[in-house]
Amino acid sequence: MKTKRNIMIFIVVALLCGWLGVAVDYFIPEQPEGNTLGMGLWLVIPLLATIILRAFAGDGWRDMGLALNFKGNVKWYLIALAIYPATTFLLLLFGYVTGWINFSNFNIQAVITAFTSVFIIQFIKNIFEESVWRGYLTSKLLQLKANDFWLYLTVGGVWGAWHLPYFLVFLPASDIASVLPVNRLAFAIIGILTMIVWTIMYTEIYLMTRSIWPLVLMHATEDALINPLMLDGYIQIAQGKEFFVSPTAGIVTTVMYLMIGLALRAKRRAARLDTP
Repeated sequence: MKTKRNIMIFIVVALLCGWLGVAVDYFIPEQPEGNTLGMGLWLVIPLLATIILRAFAGDGWRDMGLALNFKGNVKWYLIALAIYPATTFLLLLFGYVTGWINFSNFNIQAVITAFTSVFIIQFIKNIFEESVWRGYLTSKLLQLKANDFWLYLTVGGVWGAWHLPYFLVFLPASDIASVLPVNRLAFAIIGILTMIVWTIMYTEIYLMTRSIWPLVLMHATEDALINPLMLDGYIQIAQGKEFFVSPTAGIVTTVMYLMIGLALRAKRRAARLDTP
């Protein structure tokens, strides 16, 4: 079947392209950390693969999710924008009450400035990602009538595994240490599991809107808000508590995202909002 064949081609390309980037960087060692040609290839090749499959392998262009679909979906755009700020606020409140998070370096004005300074860049970057993971892979699996949990696991697993070269090679060790006190391999495993959980939220909003744009906004908000909190040192987590209250991959955080995802699923199924 054409759709199955093309999905397999896409998955193979997506899982190999990052390692191609690693090889390229090996032969071009003098590059700025975190901004290399190999990383660029890792980010761009999956999107190029979807364009080629749509143009030359019979996938077509109708299910790309590029329409804004505002009518009847404004609330889902607002929810997509609110998920990460709301969960981060609740997490920080929990960390304050328990004393597990130190706010001595916290400055709300600096956080807002950091957010606004990188949001547009993250928005553009996430057009690449969401066009691929929701606009292509999720869309094509829906054509195969994949059930919800198989959809979450497949998309989340491939999305997470695509990040392996990033977790194991591209990502600076200092960034890993600022999130969790683990080695690269453990960080990669935790990262993949986290992204499978995140996929429930992303998939549900995509199913309800059939548009990638609320997800681009959602993903950009996450990157522009949560990453600076940790990487720029606005909060410090007590030693040994990172596994619970890390804004990126802590247990408390992940449980909140799981609950949100399942609540969105229940809402969609109750209201039958998943029709194109």
